[in-house]
Amino acid sequence: MTTERRPLGLILAGGLARRMGGGDKIMLTVGGQKILDRVLERLQLQCSRLIINANGDPARFAATELPVVPDNVPGFLGPLAGILAGLDWAASSAPGTTEVVSVPGDCPFLPRDLVTRLQAARAEQKAPLACARSGDRRHPVVGLWSVALRDDLRHALTVEGLRKVEIWSARHGTALAQWPDQPLDPFFNVNTPEDAARANALAAQFPAA
Repeated sequence: MTTERRPLGLILAGGLARRMGGGDKIMLTVGGQKILDRVLERLQLQCSRLIINANGDPARFAATELPVVPDNVPGFLGPLAGILAGLDWAASSAPGTTEVVSVPGDCPFLPRDLVTRLQAARAEQKAPLACARSGDRRHPVVGLWSVALRDDLRHALTVEGLRKVEIWSARHGTALAQWPDQPLDPFFNVNTPEDAARANALAAQFPAA
């Protein structure tokens, strides 16, 4: 993949983590590393640059030396608001960037071929957007987004009150990039303390994952 074809990488960490009792899930440790560090490691070679979407005090991410971009629509409207923030940042601060790849900040086993397979699926299926699927399950937040659609997304969020990623992306056409979910789902995400324990067990079982 050439540098020109690499998208901007957007790590979505703007959620409220209610099922974890609050705090930043991305700072939990899995396999001896913070999930954030694992995500950065997977994305940095696949993307032109990385940013973090997070609300609240950005200083907690200072060690990454990455831009921290909060939602630019009020009300904690979910991942679509984070995707919009990333698209807007790309348009204003990364001239020439045409696409953004987003990942949730609670996935410690992201695939190393995420971007190439999303781009390939989009080209093969002739769709403007792409998202990941493992086994029979879609992961709509793990997606490849066109910066050109940011105003349409803003209208959907602020005028229509739309909140579901899949509903908005379906309007434009979304290709599916497929991964196996066995023996390890690359999009396993940590939502609860039980998930965190399971993630550590998987990291011990599959140290190269």
